[in-house]
Amino acid sequence: MGITATTPGDWNAVRKDTRTIVLENDMVNSPNHYTAGDVECIDGIEASMTPEAFKGYCKGAVIKYLWRYERKSKALEDLKKAEWYLSKLISKTP
Repeated sequence: MGITATTPGDWNAVRKDTRTIVLENDMVNSPNHYTAGDVECIDGIEASMTPEAFKGYCKGAVIKYLWRYERKSKALEDLKKAEWYLSKLISKTP
């Protein structure tokens, strides 16, 4: 059985349908330190912004993670974070 990539939409569906227990801290898709109660940080950020501002936030995050990935010890993790934000941006773009 292979492992497939999880998209932001997949995580949103899981959060809406069930309460889940995260056994391992997924530093890309759902870091424990970005969740407070039932609200994940990215959802709070999005709720605080206009749709255009949120897309700009996602674009900036993609650039940030691509900018620094070669200078960090966890380069692959930063590339996956850039991919996550790019997927989020794509999902918000008609």
